This record gives sequence, structure tokens and C-alpha cells, in this order.
Amino acid sequence: MMILTRSSASFLQNPQIRFFNHSLLNPSSPSSLFKSLSFFSLSITQTRTNFSTTTNNVVPTSQDSNGKDTFFAEESVFWNSLGLSDTISRSLSNIGLNRPSLVQASSVPAVLSGKDVIIAAETGSGKTYSYLVPLIDKLLLQTVSDQEVSSTRKVLLVLCPNVQLCEQVVRMASSLCGDNGEPIVSVAAICGRQGWPHREPDIIVTTPAALLNYVDTDRDRRLEFTRGVKYVVFDEADMLLCGSFQNKVLRLINLLRFDEKLVSQAKGAATELPIELESSLSSHDALEVEEELENEAISEEDDDDDNEEIPDINNEVEPVKRRDWRRVRKTYERSKQYIFVAATLPVNGKKTAGGILKHMFPDAKWVSGNYLHCHNPRLEQRWIEVTVDTQVDELIRAVKWGFRAEDLDSAGGIHRTMVFANTVEAVEAVAKLLHHSGIECLRYHKGCTLEERAQTLVEFHEKGGVLVCTDAAARGVDIPNVLHVVQADFATCAVDFLHRVGRTARAGQFGVVTSMFTESNRDLVDAVRRAGKLGQPVETAFSRKRGFRNKLKKRGKV
Repeated sequence: MMILTRSSASFLQNPQIRFFNHSLLNPSSPSSLFKSLSFFSLSITQTRTNFSTTTNNVVPTSQDSNGKDTFFAEESVFWNSLGLSDTISRSLSNIGLNRPSLVQASSVPAVLSGKDVIIAAETGSGKTYSYLVPLIDKLLLQTVSDQEVSSTRKVLLVLCPNVQLCEQVVRMASSLCGDNGEPIVSVAAICGRQGWPHREPDIIVTTPAALLNYVDTDRDRRLEFTRGVKYVVFDEADMLLCGSFQNKVLRLINLLRFDEKLVSQAKGAATELPIELESSLSSHDALEVEEELENEAISEEDDDDDNEEIPDINNEVEPVKRRDWRRVRKTYERSKQYIFVAATLPVNGKKTAGGILKHMFPDAKWVSGNYLHCHNPRLEQRWIEVTVDTQVDELIRAVKWGFRAEDLDSAGGIHRTMVFANTVEAVEAVAKLLHHSGIECLRYHKGCTLEERAQTLVEFHEKGGVLVCTDAAARGVDIPNVLHVVQADFATCAVDFLHRVGRTARAGQFGVVTSMFTESNRDLVDAVRRAGKLGQPVETAFSRKRGFRNKLKKRGKV
């Protein structure tokens, strides 16, 4: 075991730790250890010193109210029965996946249908294999006739928000091997410092920025690459369609859609472009149309704005009404498949990720998990209200509470706890506090290099222990058997809360979440807990652009 612990009594007698604690009560203290700690956000003038520790009143269970499994599909459902080939089915069994999950059982047939698919399901439900398995099967079963029609290979493009998730997708795709023990398809992550491979693999996993850096340097290369891409996956779609990622992702979608128009045109099925242009469309013409496509904005206005005139993508002289443009742009024959995957996908508004997808892909199939935006029934939740006087002691107690013999037995003797804080400074402070209390821990945040973060995840996976981290570890990090998640800082929004608690109770396992909160977090905490008690989604607590408290002040009581 890499965990060394001391009793709480020993901790309280440690003068060094008490010095840290007193520095919290005395803002003029020279100690700056907790200066930036956002979870010590309670006002110094706060006089309330009592705290409460409660657990949810729902016993964690692997079955729903009807006695059905909350993770696996029915026993009569197998990979073969979903339409997958024997090769893929055997490769899944070889890595211990004998039965699909509920989400996989619903997603695989949808993806195999060839239509655009939006997979919105809770964390730990098996979403990555939900799209990898059927798409790899499609790559595997490419017919000779398909290859004779075009010399361009079919490529699966997976877009992820960060390097860590890219590398994880590569590992999962490479784990699917044929009877000879070799991976069924070739796959490569192209991100960070990795350059573009000389021989293009079957699956390319990259970030939007890395891909644009590659295709923007050469116009012909851009056209050639987009022509070869037949399947496009947007993993963590809610993140990719918001914030700093949005413009890059929308541009990539426009590039890919423009190639679909060219393919449709070559087949004589397109109606947008004049017939005389079909045989003379050069790469220069393509760039001009592409530039117009890049300027297409998602309609975030009300329907009253539909009379606005915009340039027609057909290069016609006269503009068209926005309604007509929306209709015209859908008349070309589709030749690519788009799949969007997310664990949180709010649809309450046109500017949300779900609202954007409904607008851009109105005919897509939606696959929703049974517990999307809801509390996981296999999860035990502990809620601890803290104050300036109690938060340090409660943090140590919460971390040590997880070192229970019954948990170690169920996890094969390896304990894994993740402790979340909201800032890099807070992570460093919490790590120092745990170290001084006798608890060794690992750190994971954006202040660490990519190599350091990769090594930290390897060590946490192999040896277990305590990982103190920011929300950088809340998405896409699939570490098995994380038994306990502690929120030293309570999440700033419901989206982050769902991703944090989703690090445990994954893939049919059980887990515990201990959430520490102060008076400043109460509105968000109350909304989340109320939704849990009522068995409802946490929709009312979603807010990305401003604090939840400001949202409540504007809208009134939730």
C-alpha cells in the first residue's frame, strides 16, 4: 500500500497542522498556504460554526425499481445480436466484455444504421465503445466494391478536447484485436507534440486545434483529407460545442459538409450548384465556398430573425431568406456519418450544446442513458457542511473515511480516492495538507506537464492512493475502481458536479462521493440534492455563463 495514515487525534496534536488551521481563522497570518484556496470561501465574518454530515436516503443498488440491472443490458442481448460481426464480438469477449451495457445495446444498432447519432448518457456507461465498436466493424467490413469505386481509404476521425482523452481512445481502440492477436485496425493519436503519420491510419484521434493546424497548411491536403473521412465522432461534444472550442469545431463541420456537397455533385445528386459548374469546380472554387461556409453562424436569435438575408452558399447573385437557406443546404446526398457523444448535454436553449445539435442535425438519432443528468443509483452520497473552523479537519476525516477494509477487499486490495479542488493553487494546498497529515497523494492539474500528467495517471492506475486534482481529471479519465470521490471544493456548476461524481460507480461498480460545501454553495447544493431526492434530472442547476447564485437571483426561487 502506498497510503500512510495517522489517526485524527494525532493530526489534531500536530502543531504544524494546527498552524495551518489557525492561519485560516486569522487572515493576517503570514502563512499563504491557503491564500488561494477557493473551498475556504466562507466569509471570515461568518459566525456560524455548526456543521452537518448527511448521506442520501437511497441505498446504492445495481437494480432499478423494476428489478432490472442499472448498467448491463438484458441477459438475452449479446454483441452478435446487435448486428456486429463475429470478429468484433470475439475481440470484445477476449478483453472481458461479454455483455453490452444498456447504452451500448441502444447505441450500436443506431450507429450501424449509418445515420447521424447523438449519444447522451451518464458517465461510466460505456459510451466510448458504443461508437468505437460499430465503427471499427464498419471499417473492418469494407467491401471490395467500395475500394474499387474510390482509391481513398475510409477513415474514422475522432475529435477530443484534450490529449489525455485522445490517448485513452487510442488505447481502447487498440485493445480490440483479431484472432492473430494484432489490433483489428490501425489507430493513432495526433496531438500534443506528435506529428502527422506518414501512413494514414484507419482511425485518427486528435484535437480540433491539431487537426486545423494540419489541414490549413495545404489546400489540396485539406480536400484530400476531408474526402477520406467517412465517420466523424465528437467526444465530449458539450465541451467541443461551447467556449473556445466552438469556432474550430463548427469550421471543421463546415469543411466536412462541403466535401459531402462535392461528392454529391459528382454523383449527379446535388441540386445546389448550377450544372455547368459541376465539372469545373476547382480547389480555388472550393476554398471560396468553404470561406462562405465558415461564416455561417448558428442561429441564436428568435424565429423573428428568420427574414434576415444572407449570402447563398450556391454563389448565386441574389440572397436567399434564412428559412430557404436552411432548406436548400439539406438537399445534397450525405456521404459522411456524424456522431456526437457526451455525458452532459443540456438542451434548454438554442445556445446550449444540445440546442446547437438539434439545429444542425435535426434528423439525427438520439440515444439517451437512463440516468442522464441524474443521480447514479449505484452511488452513495455524503454531504458535509463546513465552516472556516471545521473545513480542514473535515477534509482529513473525509479522506481517511474512505480507507475502509470492506472497500479494499472489493477493489482487490487497491484503494483509489480522487479529491477535487477548483484551482491549481487549491490542489497544491490540499496536497500539502494531506501530506502533513500522513497521507501521500498525487497531483493532477494544468500546471503539470503532459508527461507528468500521463505518468501520474499510470501510477494512480497501477498503485492506487489519493489523487488531488482539478476538473482537468473530471472528463475522459477512465480509471477503474475509484472507490471514493471527495469534493474539497464544491463544483461551481451542475455540469462539473456530474462529471466529478462520475469518476466513481462506473461500469456497474459502486462508489461513494463526499461533498463538502459552505453557505456560499448552498443554492447549488440544494438544487442538486432536491433533484436527487425527487429522482429528477439536475436540469434546473445547469449554468455555464454565470454563477448559479446570480442565476437564481434573476429567475427567483428554483
